[in-house]
Amino acid sequence: MSSATHAPGPVTARMQWMVLILLVISVCINYIDRGNISVASYDLKTSLHLDPLQLGYLFSAFFWTYAGFMVLAGWLVEKYNVIWVYALGYLIWSLATALTGLANSFVMLFGLRLLLGMSESVAYPSYSKILAAGFPEKQRGMANGLIDAGSKLGPALGLMIGGSILAQFGWRALFLSIGAVSMVWLIPWCVAAPKIRTKDLKRHKDTPSFGEILRKRCAWATFLCLFCSNYGWYFMLTWLPGYLRMERHYSAEAMALAGSLPFWAVAAGAILGGCLADRWIHLGASPTLVRKTFVASGLCLSALFLLPAAVVSNQILAMTLLVCASFAFGLCSGNTWAITQTLAGPAAAGKWTGLQNCAGNMAGVVAPTVTGFIVQETGSFYFAFLWVCLNFLAAACSYLFLVGKIEEVSWKPKMSSKLHDPLTSPSASYRI
Repeated sequence: MSSATHAPGPVTARMQWMVLILLVISVCINYIDRGNISVASYDLKTSLHLDPLQLGYLFSAFFWTYAGFMVLAGWLVEKYNVIWVYALGYLIWSLATALTGLANSFVMLFGLRLLLGMSESVAYPSYSKILAAGFPEKQRGMANGLIDAGSKLGPALGLMIGGSILAQFGWRALFLSIGAVSMVWLIPWCVAAPKIRTKDLKRHKDTPSFGEILRKRCAWATFLCLFCSNYGWYFMLTWLPGYLRMERHYSAEAMALAGSLPFWAVAAGAILGGCLADRWIHLGASPTLVRKTFVASGLCLSALFLLPAAVVSNQILAMTLLVCASFAFGLCSGNTWAITQTLAGPAAAGKWTGLQNCAGNMAGVVAPTVTGFIVQETGSFYFAFLWVCLNFLAAACSYLFLVGKIEEVSWKPKMSSKLHDPLTSPSASYRI
């Protein structure tokens, strides 16, 4: 975080929402770029002679660096101007996507996936920093719901658009074209985002350390919850296209259309869940009751629908159940980050998100590899689906019983902040 500046007034509502729209578009592109390898998995398997376990390694490679660099990303968005940290990360991940189209070996693909994960690690700490600083509690569910919807629309559009490019031009054109087009987003971001400033937050200049965050029990609870819920999300993100083609025998065209439906459903659930939660809070309900209700019920319902989807023989019924499970998951996912941002507050949102996403995205390392192992050993996806459901139930229990009251935690004030804190001036505001 940069030092305080005496800015001329708080951010306008128009600029606030313009930046939010750009963030939603960027997270959509983020997930298109990271999910393209799943869309192309069948063709990569054939073209480069990869086995299911190698595909699992490729799917998980992204998350090795994505999770590993998350703590550093959280520190960067607190130390430097988050607008430019995010822009640089975005540029690098777009280049990594385009260069994937030139890869000709497993090793090259693996290296580019590592680079993609490293650069995309700045995304969620940046989102949390901006939303925690610029949006009040009663708007945070909708803002996070829109961000989360963007993350689900990305795979949906990636399957539809990517599947069409794949069918007509091949997997190399898929990566080259989408990586190049993605860079256009940087133009409006570099024009609009630097103008945004947060409202007068009246916070201490010094942010809590990583050690202070790690001493909070509720922080560890959110880490565990995100890992368990992310296990199911990353299973779907990495293996759903392959599952539809390998086990359900969809064609590339059918996979591009039908395979996008669960992601559309998650996006719809995230927006609806965020808006309904905000409305409930606006009517006087406590954030604790509201956020926990949506998160726990969404996870339990998702597990309830998901397991039958793996065993029914009728393809239409199986897809219907999968869509219902995805919609229920969206009710949860739109509220997950609202909980974190409220607990952390603007002063710690970037670092807390970095730590939480580091822990949560270890599921991205585990889920693709474990699924590849299960499929190779059993020749079926049933036990992979079962393990996802158990993780969802564990996450629901964690949110209900381990995460306490949903309110900003108390941070120990630092001596330097007590002696001299220019942010106590009514005219001071954070420049983000």
